[in-house]
Amino acid sequence: MIIICPGFHPPQATAEFITAMGWQTSNTDFLIIPPKILPYDFRAIAQWLWQQVSLQTPLFFLGFSAGVVGALGAAIAWQQRGGIVKGLIAIDGWGVPTPLGGFPIYRVSHDAFTHYTSQLLGKGKENFYCSPPVSHLALWQRPDLAWGWWEIKLGCQVRCSAATMIKEILNCHRITKENKKET
Repeated sequence: MIIICPGFHPPQATAEFITAMGWQTSNTDFLIIPPKILPYDFRAIAQWLWQQVSLQTPLFFLGFSAGVVGALGAAIAWQQRGGIVKGLIAIDGWGVPTPLGGFPIYRVSHDAFTHYTSQLLGKGKENFYCSPPVSHLALWQRPDLAWGWWEIKLGCQVRCSAATMIKEILNCHRITKENKKET
């Protein structure tokens, strides 16, 4: 199951993200952290998750902006309680250190500057940056229109949209209901 931790923005922006990802009509299981919980409050996020999801359910966290702080902390708390964390995608989590946790972390940035300076606090397993750059909020609202470079490994880049990279990462970790039936 995907746990979506938005940042400080109107809920409509997250609804646009879900639509842009094509998840409203797809086979994707996801929960969105309610707006009453502060995006960086990982303790409140973890408490909420323990009430919503069985500890046996593998989770994949997707955080945006300040929500990356909450997603990372909640993922670590989930793991410490014995839960499985398949990974975390940090979307524009500039300034958030990501070498923590025993799970893969992927970074997605709205421009090359954010991409390169974020790596000082921990490079993701794979990374993506928009080129040409887009605004911080535009990356969240329309990842399908945010084109750039997906760095799969050193020296190997693929040109695609942020949405494509995110979907491929989730597919690789078999997060959709459709893929669960195959395993």
